[in-house]
Amino acid sequence: MTKTGKLYLLPVPISDEDKNNFIPEYNLSVVRDLTHFIAEEAKTARRFLKWFGYPKIEAAEIQLLNEHTKINSVLELLQPLFDGKDMGLMSDAGCPGIADPGADVIKLAHQKNIEVIPLTGPSSIVLSIMASGFNGQNFAFVGYLPIDKPLRLKRIKELETLAIKQKQAQFFIETPYRNEQLFEALLSSLSPETLVFIGKDLTGPSQFVSSKSVFDWKTSSKPEINKVPVVFGVYK
Repeated sequence: MTKTGKLYLLPVPISDEDKNNFIPEYNLSVVRDLTHFIAEEAKTARRFLKWFGYPKIEAAEIQLLNEHTKINSVLELLQPLFDGKDMGLMSDAGCPGIADPGADVIKLAHQKNIEVIPLTGPSSIVLSIMASGFNGQNFAFVGYLPIDKPLRLKRIKELETLAIKQKQAQFFIETPYRNEQLFEALLSSLSPETLVFIGKDLTGPSQFVSSKSVFDWKTSSKPEINKVPVVFGVYK
């Protein structure tokens, strides 16, 4: 019986910083030894492989897992593992499985008794929790908030209530071109003493990290957050 391969979870850069300050050298050696990969987009995956110094990018076999992938076809992505070959799972940014469709592959790998090996690397969500000064023992990442304005405001108040009653820090993200609208919604609907965290372009050249009360945000200069990756946080 063929021994199954190992599924490596490969963190990738979360900024356009060229220097390799955030991916360990060990990761690079693992990536260069792999032939089979699962990623959201082939073009993005090849760009990261080039960044990793992958020797023959044209030889890399990249299978796609994104919003177009049917649930019943996820198992097919793991075939190289069943054939005894190691695979690498990459996100479009940061760590696979965190705000990322790769979680479906990881879950299935566990069900099939495939060894899953997470590698160290940058995650904007984890870095934001670290940098916020909020409760690091009780927190939640809730993904995207509703686009509809009334539903968004309702959700913001719900998160504030959780932060107050359960002492649970709340973190979330937004499509970059809607960052400013979300920030204004937070300032207009939260209590003056509620804390709001902004983690902008983490690990990048324009990195900005700050936690302030709503009152202080309203009375200070606002950061430029349009069309850049931002993690938001709320706590009290």
